[in-house]
Amino acid sequence: MTRSMTAFTRQEMQQPWGTLIWELRSVNHRYLEPHFRLPDSLRDIEGHLREALRKAVSRGKVEATLRFVPEKSSGSLQVDQARLQEVLAATQELRVVGAEMQALNPLELLSWPGVLVESDLDMREVKQQALSLYRESLKDLVEGREREGVELNQLILQRLDSIEAIVADVKQMMPKILRAQRDNLQQKLNELTAELDTGRLEQEIVLLAQKADVDEEIDRLQTHVQEVRRVLTQKGPIGRRLDFLMQELNREANTLSSKSIVASTTRSAVELKVLIEQMREQIQNIE
Repeated sequence: MTRSMTAFTRQEMQQPWGTLIWELRSVNHRYLEPHFRLPDSLRDIEGHLREALRKAVSRGKVEATLRFVPEKSSGSLQVDQARLQEVLAATQELRVVGAEMQALNPLELLSWPGVLVESDLDMREVKQQALSLYRESLKDLVEGREREGVELNQLILQRLDSIEAIVADVKQMMPKILRAQRDNLQQKLNELTAELDTGRLEQEIVLLAQKADVDEEIDRLQTHVQEVRRVLTQKGPIGRRLDFLMQELNREANTLSSKSIVASTTRSAVELKVLIEQMREQIQNIE
């Protein structure tokens, strides 16, 4: 299934101890690049979050923001002794290396993240619920990427249909174009009064036909179009493969343009390049 790399989701959970809010947004990127914004009290769940994300998506820049709003309660505040000792040890190390420090202000110590906690708040439950809500948010994000991927798939298929129609027209016209070019050259040479070397004339006509022959380019264009259709039906990440195929399609369209000997094939080559560029822009957003 074709997946976009662009999506957004917001999920909220209310509990007696407070409210959890997850916001996930993703945009296109060459690799998987996650960014997490978490409250200090929930920072230690980041490893689980990254692992779940890695299993769910393969590419894209993903920003995940968690907000935790505790309910106001009458519970007493307590000092996390372990956290406090860590802060005090850090300040002592600064004194050892000769850093100038003012006397420690107790209120500043209490305001340090994680030092002051509510005694009646079970953070283990908060972390479990945060992980559960994150999994729901991630599922919704993936579904959003898949919905947009379906639309991208349809846009690409429409342009493939147009490319096939143009290539078929060029293939049908080429024998007539080559005959007309040969006849035109023959007529101009017949008008010359000087004696002509018939063998030389035939060689020039053959060379002209070889230079204008685009059968190989047409065949490769048709092959690449079929390959794009096949890749669109595959599972897993397909964006990079499609991007490579766009380069190959563009290469053949450029060659077709350079071999053009009439305005109609030049216009067809330009139309092909426009359609290929439109597909390439859409493919930049496919996982």
